[in-house]
Amino acid sequence: MNKVSVLIVDDAAFIRDLVKKGLRVHFPGIRIEEAVNGRKAQQYLSRNEIDLILCDWEMPEMSGLELLAWCRSDDAHQTTPFIMVTSRGDKENVVQAVKAGVTDYIGKPFTSEQLLGKVKKALHQSGRLEALASGTNSQSAYAMAGDSVSALTGARVDAAKSLLNAPPVPGASAAGKPAVSATAPKPAVNKSLNNRGRGQLRLSGGILPCLIKDLSLKDASVLIKSASFIPQVLESAVLDLEQGEGGEVARLNGYVHAIAAAEPRADSEWLQLVLRFVDSDPKKLDYLSRQIARGTQHRHFVPGA
Repeated sequence: MNKVSVLIVDDAAFIRDLVKKGLRVHFPGIRIEEAVNGRKAQQYLSRNEIDLILCDWEMPEMSGLELLAWCRSDDAHQTTPFIMVTSRGDKENVVQAVKAGVTDYIGKPFTSEQLLGKVKKALHQSGRLEALASGTNSQSAYAMAGDSVSALTGARVDAAKSLLNAPPVPGASAAGKPAVSATAPKPAVNKSLNNRGRGQLRLSGGILPCLIKDLSLKDASVLIKSASFIPQVLESAVLDLEQGEGGEVARLNGYVHAIAAAEPRADSEWLQLVLRFVDSDPKKLDYLSRQIARGTQHRHFVPGA
């Protein structure tokens, strides 16, 4: 029987590698192809058949939505299972993808259980899951995949659904400051910045409001208040960055590169994270450039002040 083939389409090599690792550990007999954007994927699909497409939404040259529309208009790929993998969780985006003919939808960041569950469901519906049965390892292999990928791409169990009603900055007050407990130190934030320098960080344990301390085209240094969970190094993350009165939001995909206490004491209530961005979409890089030019940094924020 021919191998089951999957095409992974994402402009971020980091994300492609995570998905490949999870699939290969759980489905040893699977054949994996990859493309860096929708245009490259279209060129590949024009010459080849595929059993499943896992595709990012926001990419240079051709978006995931445009690739989906092309697939559904192409005789060879009208019924090919197509899972949209994206940080866009807005209700209108989900509806837009459904109308375009998407098979399923998974939001970033996601757990290995979510990813593998969606893949198994899509392949079962297309009648191709049984082709992998003979090459699939035992449940212990599944656990190994979960352990490795969860550490890197962890998220809430129903990430995409929970994002539909998520506010821009959960727990933020009307003044634009993250809500803190009565016993927590009050951050000395430069009030002239208003909403600038705020954002929300989506991690494996949930969603946290954050303050942007430094921002570049490659990474961001953010401050978060200690929560019930501690982010892990190499954990996948999405930084939702809001700027200006128009409510413009950028969803920046990345991972936790470093984490440290922001105060010189063992019980520091503030943590400083360095996030490395993995997006190469020119639109997002342009957005970051404008953010940096406007001045999003809380340079005078002193934890515990």
